Amino acid sequence: MTADIRDHHSTVDGTGLFNATRHIGLLCHLAARMAADIEYQLAPNIADLPPAETLGQSAGHLGRAIAHYTQALAPLITLTTGTQDTLHHKLDALNHRSLLRVHLDDVGRALAAARTALEVPQPPAVPGTPAPAPPQAPAVRRRA
Repeated sequence: MTADIRDHHSTVDGTGLFNATRHIGLLCHLAARMAADIEYQLAPNIADLPPAETLGQSAGHLGRAIAHYTQALAPLITLTTGTQDTLHHKLDALNHRSLLRVHLDDVGRALAAARTALEVPQPPAVPGTPAPAPPQAPAVRRRA
């Protein structure tokens, strides 16, 4: 995800706006996948996944990244679609560029925090208890 963000910047043009909305979609998908992994982690016999607490912490950071990307849309749309003919518009554009930069920097920090949380060495996995057998369906009685 970070490589995609690094390679496809959210610039102040139609392409950058497309990239920003695509990144929001990718982050939402990643957060949903991580939430599913958390639920899966809470089930018995799960190996090769970080603990649910670590996944939850990382999902929280992804949520922050999604929120900042969403907040960056307003100045990005204004800069992409607005005209900057007058001095007033040019001054407004400076403010919008500043807001855009703040939110995109916050996205980077949130993603770095998510990565850091996942890179923390995990204790060796303890074998879980076997999963309980699914409940048996009641037997169908036939009349003879």
